[in-house]
Amino acid sequence: MRAGPSFTTHRTGAAFLAREVTSMAAFPHSPNSTFRRLRGQHSPAEFAALVRRAAKEIGETVSCDARYIGRVESGEIRCPNYAYERVFLHMFPGHTLADLGFSPRESVRGRSAQRGPHPVSVPVPRSPSSAKESDVLRRAFMAGGSATVAAATLGLTLLGDTRRLPARAGESEAAAVEDAVRRIRLLDDRHGADALYRKASEPLRTAYALLDAGATRQSTEDRLHAGAGELAVSVGWLAHDSGRFDDARSHYAEALATARVARDSGLEAHAFSNMSFLARDTGRSREAVRAAQAGRRAAAGLGSPRLLALLALREAGGWAGLDDRKACEESLTRAHREFSRGPAEADPEWMSFFGEAELESLEARCWSTLGEHARAARHARRAADLQDPHFARNVALYTAELAGDLARADAPDEAAWAGGRVLDLLTEVQSTRVRSMLAGTAAALVPHQRSPRVGAFLTRHASV
Repeated sequence: MRAGPSFTTHRTGAAFLAREVTSMAAFPHSPNSTFRRLRGQHSPAEFAALVRRAAKEIGETVSCDARYIGRVESGEIRCPNYAYERVFLHMFPGHTLADLGFSPRESVRGRSAQRGPHPVSVPVPRSPSSAKESDVLRRAFMAGGSATVAAATLGLTLLGDTRRLPARAGESEAAAVEDAVRRIRLLDDRHGADALYRKASEPLRTAYALLDAGATRQSTEDRLHAGAGELAVSVGWLAHDSGRFDDARSHYAEALATARVARDSGLEAHAFSNMSFLARDTGRSREAVRAAQAGRRAAAGLGSPRLLALLALREAGGWAGLDDRKACEESLTRAHREFSRGPAEADPEWMSFFGEAELESLEARCWSTLGEHARAARHARRAADLQDPHFARNVALYTAELAGDLARADAPDEAAWAGGRVLDLLTEVQSTRVRSMLAGTAAALVPHQRSPRVGAFLTRHASV
């Protein structure tokens, strides 16, 4: 998002969180003091970082943050989903889930079932046939299925329609909205936006219907506002990345309005960040600058240097579009200064996408806009090299940027090689943005088509 941000929160389709909502207790829960002792002297944010690092070691990616650790320790999550289970058992060899203070999965599901069907269609199958269908799709998805399978899975597991809404929303409904945000981000990172946008619009409508219904208490209503707003940003990003710019603008505006109603500065900063990104992509550079500056004002008191760094990069992109090199360089300097301060516990969950690779990519776009394509290519190459391969969409994006910059920096053979890598990735990533960038590279390489490597790339690109 991730912009982006984002929904952002190291996440991937391979770590599909299809069972997380089963662990949201709809009844009183006891703190998990065992897990708290295992955390030791680490802060929740530091421990969450260790969890994400352990996940990478075994090929998993989980959207773990300080809030998730807090939910575990409070007992709200009595049993982790399967992805987290594998990570925790890897971190603590020889331990069982019970040794870590968790309840048996069967008992969690059993008590939930005794309470009857949940009023909102959350990702817990309610019948043998639906469970069977969900299991088939989950196996296909985790085996590296296509974006079509991902979209079908999304449709099965998110919030559902508005015909089963409760009279008043409770904590479980708020948790389901938050989980929908995470799932969309997971799927986008793995497969890109094109196959997901229409499916994701359904849970967004449900989230706002829940807001209209009202909540049982103020804290729940605050969570619903934040969750619905983040969902609007995430769906807006799917529209943005798939070339539906008017839809994206509408969703971002909806998120901004929600933020202001709820007086949620974090959500407001997120909405402005994405609005700036969209303005830059649609040639409204002055608006990109103003939106980024508004986001910076909203984020000023949040205590997240990384968020300020991202907003500075958004502003730099706007200044580059205005051909104001001095202002662009000043914004880039500010971005690097804030980024160097490191992560903070106040960093929003959606910002997990924003690491060194994204910083390099956004800087590359600035230099490319200013016409310095060789310099841009150096940053784009670093972005592609630094990006975790689990995030296929971003690897494709950064490599497409590299191909375009190399083509315009008079390095046609290298550009053709990078373009070929993008074509490989497009077998599992569906992103209009990436395809459009690659088409521009192909057009730039036509004068060099007599080169064997360039000719082979152009032929393959045309066939795709």
